[in-house]
Amino acid sequence: MTRTIRKMDTVGPKSQSNGARSRVETIVAAVVARLDRNHLRPGERLPSIRTASATFAASKNTIVEAYERLVATGRIESRPGSGFYVSSHRPKTVEQPGAAKIETFDHVWLLREQLEKRYEVRVGDGRPPAAWMEGSEVGRYLRPVSRPGKRVLPESYGSPYGLLPLRERIAGMLAERSINVEPKQVLLTQGANDGLDIIVRHFIAPGDPVLVDSPGYYPLFGKLRLARAELVGVRRNADGPDPDDLAAQAARTGARVFFTQSLAHNPTGCSVTLPIAYRVMRIAAEHNIRVVDSDPFADVMPPGSTRLAALDQLERVIYVGTFAKTLSASLRSGFVAANADTIGALVDLKMITRGNSSGYVEQIIYDLITSGRYRGHLKRLIRRIETAAGEAFDTLAQLGLPVFGRPQGGFYMWCSLPGDTDDKDLSRRAAEQSILLAPGSTFIPDARPWPGMRVNIAYVGDPRFADFIAKMNSQ
Repeated sequence: MTRTIRKMDTVGPKSQSNGARSRVETIVAAVVARLDRNHLRPGERLPSIRTASATFAASKNTIVEAYERLVATGRIESRPGSGFYVSSHRPKTVEQPGAAKIETFDHVWLLREQLEKRYEVRVGDGRPPAAWMEGSEVGRYLRPVSRPGKRVLPESYGSPYGLLPLRERIAGMLAERSINVEPKQVLLTQGANDGLDIIVRHFIAPGDPVLVDSPGYYPLFGKLRLARAELVGVRRNADGPDPDDLAAQAARTGARVFFTQSLAHNPTGCSVTLPIAYRVMRIAAEHNIRVVDSDPFADVMPPGSTRLAALDQLERVIYVGTFAKTLSASLRSGFVAANADTIGALVDLKMITRGNSSGYVEQIIYDLITSGRYRGHLKRLIRRIETAAGEAFDTLAQLGLPVFGRPQGGFYMWCSLPGDTDDKDLSRRAAEQSILLAPGSTFIPDARPWPGMRVNIAYVGDPRFADFIAKMNSQ
């Protein structure tokens, strides 16, 4: 049954920086107050837009924006055609750590304490107070214009785990994907590639055999080669990694780590099915394999999509996410989620090799999420992907380029070329006409020639690409 939000709840406190709160913020605060007092229970339907509009004496657009902000923070959820409901996945909070018992004085301990700031008297700190820098010139340029005074600027380097409010929100987003974590199990990084690099540094030693998708993510191949690992390809089918090949390669090589991408796979665009995911996890358990699963398109995929981390609950799966594919590649921010022991080890490595990630970037992303703007952006992005994918299928069919599987949700499709085509030579000839192609061999672990290529659905419709392929087919 829908409850009515009482009139007294519509009166919010004053903001110290800009007078009366905006109408949207007042409504959000009123609903949050009732949620915090458990006056609205998980699964309960909120008042309709019309009812809330009358209750708050506000326009329907104002109510919609307030509800959208609450959805963005994970406190409520939208059910199309039904309304807004109290979320069953409430945001998790953590206790702030106090001064910890010191077991050893070493470089890791000192670096950690300078970042986490557990001690009140900081004579041994290596950095000046935040007010000397962030609180003066830098701060005035980074405070939001639309919500003055709402942003708490990061303090110097901040926690090595990354900005706590963003980690809490990510934990809520993961709960919506049936991956239950505490914020302490989330490590913020400078994008997914940075997260993968930290994982490779920690788990991979020179000469180690490492299982990877074939075709797979070529920047990962580069990181593994730098680590002097032995790349072992696992055949990638339209429904995910080939379980038989995975088991065979694991038994043959004794590899203990498998890097994969379950959803909107790069480069094929295809996603793992539930039966295959179960088999992959069973094989991982049998061969004691740690699975690193990247999910860069998570925010434009259905929350209920099959995810290895949801089946495993991060026992042996390490989950890597990013905002680069769905927000901006220039906002270098991503995260790694894993069991607490793994994250603790990766945090130490992050401190030693990076110092920290950017608290300013993390605050900007947090603001975009909690203001509801990111959610609105995702709705537009999903529509663009759906439109572009449909047009790409039509264009590629007309060009006689068969598409592998039925990719959905991401930016990529994997096309076959005639068997005698030299993929690198084709890319070279395209480059002479200022056309960038991604040759199939780039995505194969051993870089052998591969008669195929990855295409980005956003650019397939360019007539210059169609003309080039048509001319190649006619020769």
